[in-house]
Amino acid sequence: MRFALFENKVMPEKLLTSSEKTHRISFIESIPHQELNKAFSYNKELQLQLSGKQLLLDDLSFPLQNIHEHYENGYLHYRKGLTTEKNKSICQRCGNQDKHFFARFPCARCGEECVYCRKCIMMGRVGECTPLLSWTGPSPYLECSVPPLTWDGTLSDGQQTASRRVVEAVQNNTELLVWAVCGAGKTEVLFEGINQALTAGKRVCLATPRTDVVLELTPRFKKVFPNIPVASLYGGSEDRHLYAPLTIATTHQLLRFYQAFDTIILDEVDAFPYTADETLQYAVRQARKSTSSMIYLTATPNEKWQQECRQGKREFVTIPARFHRHPLPVPEFHWCGNWEKQLKKDRLPSNISQWLQIRLDANKQCLLFVPKIEKMEKILPLVRKLHPKIKAVHAEDPKRKEKVQAMRNKETPLLLTTTILERGVTFPNIDVAVLGAEDRIFTESALVQIAGRVGRSSLAPGGNITFFHYGKTEAMLRAKRQILNMNEEARKKGLIDY
Repeated sequence: MRFALFENKVMPEKLLTSSEKTHRISFIESIPHQELNKAFSYNKELQLQLSGKQLLLDDLSFPLQNIHEHYENGYLHYRKGLTTEKNKSICQRCGNQDKHFFARFPCARCGEECVYCRKCIMMGRVGECTPLLSWTGPSPYLECSVPPLTWDGTLSDGQQTASRRVVEAVQNNTELLVWAVCGAGKTEVLFEGINQALTAGKRVCLATPRTDVVLELTPRFKKVFPNIPVASLYGGSEDRHLYAPLTIATTHQLLRFYQAFDTIILDEVDAFPYTADETLQYAVRQARKSTSSMIYLTATPNEKWQQECRQGKREFVTIPARFHRHPLPVPEFHWCGNWEKQLKKDRLPSNISQWLQIRLDANKQCLLFVPKIEKMEKILPLVRKLHPKIKAVHAEDPKRKEKVQAMRNKETPLLLTTTILERGVTFPNIDVAVLGAEDRIFTESALVQIAGRVGRSSLAPGGNITFFHYGKTEAMLRAKRQILNMNEEARKKGLIDY
C-alpha cells in the first residue's frame, strides 16, 4: 500500500481523489497523530478487535474507508511496519534486525521492490509498504463489580508467601521472579494476584512458550474465574478477536499485541523456544503497558538470573518445597562407561539394564531419557527384550499424545523419551533415569526439570532419579547442587517434614 501525506494527515492511495504524490509508509518521515474527536461515532467491534493490538489491514474485516475514518478522527493510528536505522532494517512487530531474515520481492501492492521481514512471516507479511494499526481511542470497558475468583482451595505456607509477593507486584506495578521447585503448585500461587488485577479493572495475560500448556491451563482458569471471558490464544485459535480481561496465550501470539496488558505473567521463562528467540522476548516487552507488572515463573532460572537473585539485583521469591512437604528426590550419579560404543555392538551398559530390570520386576513405571532420537531408536529393540510393551516417544512422533496417555493409564511400564517430556507432564509414581547425562543437551535446567518428574504425588512423594554418565559435567553438578540447596532452604523454613 502507498500513502499520500497532506494537510497533516496520511491518506491511503486507494482513497485519494487527486493526484497526490504517494510513498511507501516506511519512507514517510513522521506519521501525524490525529486529535481525538469525541463526537465521532466509532465502531465498537473495531474497538474490540484492535484495542491493545498491532494488526495488519489484512487481519481486519472492515472496509478501508471505515478504518481510515477512525484514523482521521483520532481513534486509531498507522505505524510503520519496518523502519531503517543506519541502513539497517528493523521490524516493528517482532524487533528483528538480522539482515538474514529480511528479503526483497516485487510487491504488487506498492509497485516497487519491497523489503519484508521473514522472521514473523507466519503472522502475515510486514514490509516497507505495510502499516501496523493500533487503537488510540478509549479502551473497552471491563466491568468487574465483585472479585471474580471462586477458588476455595488452600495454599501451603510456601505458596502463601509467594502469593502475597505476587499480589504486591501486581499492586505496585513491579517485576517479580517466582522461583518454585517442580511440583510446587505455581498455578495456584497466581490466583489471588490475578484476582486483584481483575478487580482493579486491569487486563492480565498469562503467556507460555508451548501450545499444550495453554490448552492445559485454559480450563483450569475458566473454572476458577467462571464469570469473566478468558481468551485462549495459540495457532488456529478461535479466540483470535476476543477482547478479554484474562488472556492465556503462547508467546508467539503476543506478536499481535501492543501496549495491551497491565500484568503479564510469563510461565516457563527458561523454556525453549522463548529463551532462544529474541523475537519472543521483544513481543513480551511490546505487549506490556508502560506502567505494568511482570511476573516470571520458573523452576530453573538461568545462571545469570540466579546470580542476580543472590546479589539482590532481582526481586524474587522462592517456593523451595512441594505441597506434600517431602524433600525433592536428589539425583544419583552412576558411571556407565562408553555407552555409545556399547550401543554400536547392540548392547546396553549392564548397570542400566539392571536399573531397568529391577523396576520392571517391581511393576514400577519409569522414564528413560535419551539425548538423541537415533540413539533412542537403537535402544528400543534392546529394552523390548525386557518387556514387549516398552515404547519410545519424541517431538516428531505422530502418536506422541497417545503414547503419553498410555503411560498415564499405566499401560506402558517404561517410556523412552527425548527432552520433550522434561516438563509439563506428571505421572504419579515413577522413577527416572537419564542415559548419557553428560550430553550437552542436558543442561542444568533440563536436568533439574527431569529430576522434577519424580515424587510429585503426595501418595508417592519419593522415587529414584539416576544420571548415567560417561563423565560428570558442570551441568550435572549444578543441577544436583540446586536441588540440595532447595531442600536445605525448605528445611530451614520449616516447609518439609523429613
